[in-house]
Amino acid sequence: MNPVLTFSPLLIVALVSACSESGANYAPVLDGEPTAEYARDLRACQTLAANQRQFDRQTAGSAALGAGVGALAGMADDDVSESEGIAAGLVVGALVGTAAGASEASERREAIVVDCLRGRGHRVVG
Repeated sequence: MNPVLTFSPLLIVALVSACSESGANYAPVLDGEPTAEYARDLRACQTLAANQRQFDRQTAGSAALGAGVGALAGMADDDVSESEGIAAGLVVGALVGTAAGASEASERREAIVVDCLRGRGHRVVG
């Protein structure tokens, strides 16, 4: 079996796992001094954002879509054998899809932290 094909699923799983907390650890800028409740509310809002596992599934879906598109593009590469082109396209596409999905998930988790803090009465600027 091609080592690229063996390595890529492990790399994708590691990337999705590493990015699962990204954005949830966001500490936004406040307009003014934090209140006495701010630290407790921030932790609660960050936990809420981290627990949104649907973003991890969406990131995995982006990785799978990227892998499919990459494999198709790799098939069209005349400079390498078809199997090598598919393998390389699969890996590159999956990594690009994972990065795009993880970036979007991070932004959505940051937005949850901001909205949650605003909902608890904190003057969040961004």
